[in-house]
Amino acid sequence: MTKIVLVSAVALIDVDGRVLLAQRPEGKSLAGLWEFPGGKVEAGESPEVALIRELKEELGIDTWSSCLAPLTFASHAYDDFHLLMPLFACRRWEGVPEGKEGQKLAWARVSDFSKYPMPPADVPLIPILRDWL
Repeated sequence: MTKIVLVSAVALIDVDGRVLLAQRPEGKSLAGLWEFPGGKVEAGESPEVALIRELKEELGIDTWSSCLAPLTFASHAYDDFHLLMPLFACRRWEGVPEGKEGQKLAWARVSDFSKYPMPPADVPLIPILRDWL
């Protein structure tokens, strides 16, 4: 039986309509690929609570459940697990995003995402995000 991993992710959208991408650091699976910030949902957490926690830990920013709009989700089979990843859109947060875990960050227009190689699970989310913006 395939293990399902629940990960919560966000499209942080700035006032210019750019989206924040984070590069997976060396030593992690899929290192070097660009992804939407977020992380695993821990036991007892909702996807929103997990995302708020991850954004504080990974980027040093604060946001609230009321600022997280459900946008779409990814369902992708990797070799050793199945990823289920809700993607939220967020336009309001406090603080300036910084790569707290050594990851590089980039603000990019969706039309420029082809310059940022992404994990297979993230790729199908791009046209939905493009249509939404």
